[in-house]
Amino acid sequence: MTTTVKPGRIAIVHLTGSFADGPDAGDVFETTDVDVALEEGIYHDSRDFVPLEFRVGEGHVIPGLDQAVRGMETGETKTVTLAPEEAYGTRDDDAVVTVSREVLEERSGTDAAVDELVRSERGDVGWIVAVDDDTATVDFNHELAGRRVEFEIRVLEVHAEDDTHADAGGTGEAV
Repeated sequence: MTTTVKPGRIAIVHLTGSFADGPDAGDVFETTDVDVALEEGIYHDSRDFVPLEFRVGEGHVIPGLDQAVRGMETGETKTVTLAPEEAYGTRDDDAVVTVSREVLEERSGTDAAVDELVRSERGDVGWIVAVDDDTATVDFNHELAGRRVEFEIRVLEVHAEDDTHADAGGTGEAV
């Protein structure tokens, strides 16, 4: 039996995200499917590759993905291209800050190094993009901010609003 994805329903999907353009166009950056992860060389032992499960319309996934699944049927597959605003947001130059290297190292308990993740006092996570003797520059934008991305989405199951089903294949991280 096929069921249509509608707001309020729980959608269980496999998805694969890739870059839509640029020098890395077509490169996969995300998947919930272990076979795709192995094929694309992005498999990690420390990660569970399980279908993504979310209630449609509640903001648990990026806006473009939430919109794209609406109207899809169980078993249907489609590919969508999302603008930055529909995906991981636009780049915000104000989210790139230069701070005292000494203060950053004292607060984080580690030596400041490029590509190291750090947490702000508010709890935001960013990565160090530049370091000199006195300062470190930290980028708090999402790493995919400003990028157009493409998702292949395959609807595995849809559960009605009032279903109290058991775990149907696990829950994945919100994309």
